[in-house]
Amino acid sequence: MATQQIFSPLPGIFYRKPAPDKPVYKNDGDVVAESDTIGLIEVMKSFNEVKAGVTGKIIGFLVENEDAVMAGQPLAEIDV
Repeated sequence: MATQQIFSPLPGIFYRKPAPDKPVYKNDGDVVAESDTIGLIEVMKSFNEVKAGVTGKIIGFLVENEDAVMAGQPLAEIDV
């Protein structure tokens, strides 16, 4: 299997949960489909979904919940 990274499409704040009182979208080790949401990027009060983009298993997240991220920054690694 090969490793592939998921990159931030925008600069902003990365959230692993849909709301503070909700569970994370995905955990390390979870299997993801191409269309699965793995997190959100907040830019000026607008929330943009980050999709896995590939089918595989999440190796690990490279940023923490509520971290500031730049466009193109790797967010997670997936074993595809």
